[in-house]
Amino acid sequence: MKILKYKKTSNNRYKVTFDDERVLILYEETILKFNLLIKKEIDDDTMILIDKYDQECDVYYVALNRLKNRLQSIYDLKLFLKNREYPDEFVDKVIKKLVKQGYLNDRIFARSYIYNQMIATSKGPYRLEKELLEKKVDLDIIKDELETFSEDEQIQKINKVIQKGINANHTRGGEVLKKKIFQDLKILGHDISLIRRTIDLYSFENNHDIAKREYEKLYRKYSRKYHGQELQNKIKDKLFQRGLEYDIID
Repeated sequence: MKILKYKKTSNNRYKVTFDDERVLILYEETILKFNLLIKKEIDDDTMILIDKYDQECDVYYVALNRLKNRLQSIYDLKLFLKNREYPDEFVDKVIKKLVKQGYLNDRIFARSYIYNQMIATSKGPYRLEKELLEKKVDLDIIKDELETFSEDEQIQKINKVIQKGINANHTRGGEVLKKKIFQDLKILGHDISLIRRTIDLYSFENNHDIAKREYEKLYRKYSRKYHGQELQNKIKDKLFQRGLEYDIID
């Protein structure tokens, strides 16, 4: 095959036209590696090598562009590339190349991930550890980087979750509310001993306004079916399930 003409396009690529009417869009690295600006005749074997090398370049630049937009773990980037159905051979080679070049580093990723989550979320260290393990980051790296998550910072987050839970509560009281907030904090991945120590500083007494409002809602709901003491017992049971005391209802 004979090369008839070149035309430079965007993103460091060239449009190469051959005498058999074939048109290839090749990366500049491919052009330079195979001296295509000098050579004019390309045999079939060389064309196979050109195509293979250019595919590898494509995987590399797609991966690099992904990393420019956001940091990735090695596992996440590999999964992203494989989901685009690139051959494993190219994916593995590009991953090794990016690691060697310093563009892909699980320690730097873990450090950035933990820092951003600490700023933007209420998550605790155990939740972050779980999420990073799901991204196949080495446990030793995770443990090292989580040392930046101090006990004081964790207590601050726990306090915020407790206060938010109390302020946003409209249906619960007493131990039921306390258990709900405790479970929320546990799911967020905070240390259980710190949760207990902090949450025990708060008073979870019966909220008269909430209890009265819930009583009135339950009364409207169940008075169509129940009457007298049976109705009162039904309402009392429902209030108890929400941690509210029936006896204080006016």
